[in-house]
Amino acid sequence: MAQQEMMQFTELVQARRAVRVFLAEGPFDPEAVQRCLELATLSPNSSNMQLWEFYRVQDPALRQGMIPICMNQNAVRTASELVVAVIRPDRWRQHARENLENLTAENRDNPQLLAKIRRYYQVLIPLTYWQDPLGFTGALRKGLFALLGLFRPSYREAGRSDMQAVMHKSTALACMTFMLAMKAEGLDTCPLEGLDSVRARRLLKLPRAARITMVIACGRGDPQKGTWGVRHRVPHQRVIHRL
Repeated sequence: MAQQEMMQFTELVQARRAVRVFLAEGPFDPEAVQRCLELATLSPNSSNMQLWEFYRVQDPALRQGMIPICMNQNAVRTASELVVAVIRPDRWRQHARENLENLTAENRDNPQLLAKIRRYYQVLIPLTYWQDPLGFTGALRKGLFALLGLFRPSYREAGRSDMQAVMHKSTALACMTFMLAMKAEGLDTCPLEGLDSVRARRLLKLPRAARITMVIACGRGDPQKGTWGVRHRVPHQRVIHRL
């Protein structure tokens, strides 16, 4: 059974491609996008903070407006729908509180574990995520952790840009889950980073604190024009190392 499941997963991964041209006609189920996004929210993420949001751009006028913002890429021009994945740094307090409430309810009979959970979400998470408007706190925190690192293993990536990178990494994991799920639904995707993020946020009226991780074009790929040819990857031995 495990071997069969692995074969199916291998086929799915090999079949997923970044599709640059989508078919204008043919079946496209918007509910499939919803199902795949719901699966994407099950992706691993840092401290279960889930500081992501996904905006489905279905309105034709907004999709049209996104074309020049995304540098006139064919994937955006021909997509049936766009998904804009963003990070939400401003939601850390709310999500930390909800995590604490959930874990407290689940571990009332384990006071030692509960004490650790409370320290984590009431002390460590605020220490890591809180930022002042000018970023001085992040710089101070990064310097403090670097000083501690002289004497013992210490977390180093604690500045404002570092924490945004953490959130973008978690969101990117969810995006990969989404794209694989879409392929399992028989649909295609193309992740895009080439865009004017300021204009995109303005056009889509995204929350002020939101920062775009990527735009994912969705649709049914054109079998003749969708991909740029055979997939090329650098040799495995160059990127996979045994220590």
